[in-house]
Amino acid sequence: MARLVRGFYGFGMRYALALFAVAVAAAPSMALPATQFERTPAETLTNDSAERWVHFELTPANHIRFAMKIAGRPATALLDTGVSHSMVSTGFARDARLKIERRGTAAALGGEVALGWTRVARLSLGGLHVTERAMALLDLSQVQAGDGRPVDALIGADLLGPHALDIDFEHRRFRLLPTGAEPFAGTRAPLSRNADGLYVTEARLGRETLRAVMIDTGDGTSISVTRDQWRSARLPRRTLTSTISYGLAGPVEAGLTVTDALRLGEATPAESELRIEGQAFADRTGIPSRIGTGFLRRFRVLLDPAAGRLLLEPAGAAAEGPPRSTSGLLLSYDTRRLRVLHVMRGSPAARSGWRKGEQICQVDGAPVREIANGAADLGWAADTPGRTVRLELCDGSQRTLTLARFY
Repeated sequence: MARLVRGFYGFGMRYALALFAVAVAAAPSMALPATQFERTPAETLTNDSAERWVHFELTPANHIRFAMKIAGRPATALLDTGVSHSMVSTGFARDARLKIERRGTAAALGGEVALGWTRVARLSLGGLHVTERAMALLDLSQVQAGDGRPVDALIGADLLGPHALDIDFEHRRFRLLPTGAEPFAGTRAPLSRNADGLYVTEARLGRETLRAVMIDTGDGTSISVTRDQWRSARLPRRTLTSTISYGLAGPVEAGLTVTDALRLGEATPAESELRIEGQAFADRTGIPSRIGTGFLRRFRVLLDPAAGRLLLEPAGAAAEGPPRSTSGLLLSYDTRRLRVLHVMRGSPAARSGWRKGEQICQVDGAPVREIANGAADLGWAADTPGRTVRLELCDGSQRTLTLARFY
């Protein structure tokens, strides 16, 4: 299994945005036999759950990262409606002395992944308290939130689905409410859970009706569709480029453009990044389309599949268009150097002959340096078209790159 590169940056909703699509859907081998965990989990949502906001950090990868308690221990978790079963990392399980009670596989972006199963005696999240919960067990060192900090758990649709999930992106907080609650007025779209328990809705892209669209808070990108859906949508001609993302099973290359043609319920359409992928993940999971946090973060969002509704209320970021690369370089940072992971098709970098694997040690005469934990300043890679950037490779050679809008 390929290891995710520490501090990988692409382009999505921020200049330095990691495109780690953590969309893991259930495969038949993930189903738990009734005899495997004899004890039925008990779940309680407290009467004051509306006051129990969970504050979160929106990471450079557009992941919703927060603190919680699992097996009585502090844990760092991501809110991920794109996983059918909540997961804990193998490292956390080892430290908490959780036992592996079963092994299986799951379908993930990039292929199949092996996992185990364990039982957690108790966990708490906001107003939710759970005992005797079966959780998947996976090496989550594969998951990076864009700044090199580790992740202990992914909290998925099995725990979130029975409740209404209110995500207030503007104030960086979320809470779990009883299903049927309607804490704000917003535009509506249908929402349900598919056979694997994942959140799905319907949308329109141009002339194409998108069904079984997964609402995936673990995917930092905006909108993803298959090539067949892209062709059927028959959108006005747009320039396409390329990008990559990393799923739990490794890298995935996709087409990339910007469009305002997505219609989700009654929400006012706005320009968003659109990724165009192959058919493999859709064939394995029955989910051809995804809407991720890169799109959702423009709104306050209520996800309540038991009540059949998704509510969207525009937030402060609603008017922001997606930032675009003007260099065409997707880069990772590691120890005072940038490594080229992908050269976007048709970009200034592609026209200048840049190649995957090349390493940059200086930008405009200044050494590459870390500005946060595991992150470097990559604002120059999406700076004003027409700017010329001087780049020194780690082998001592020098190049210039003139930035341009290319998609």
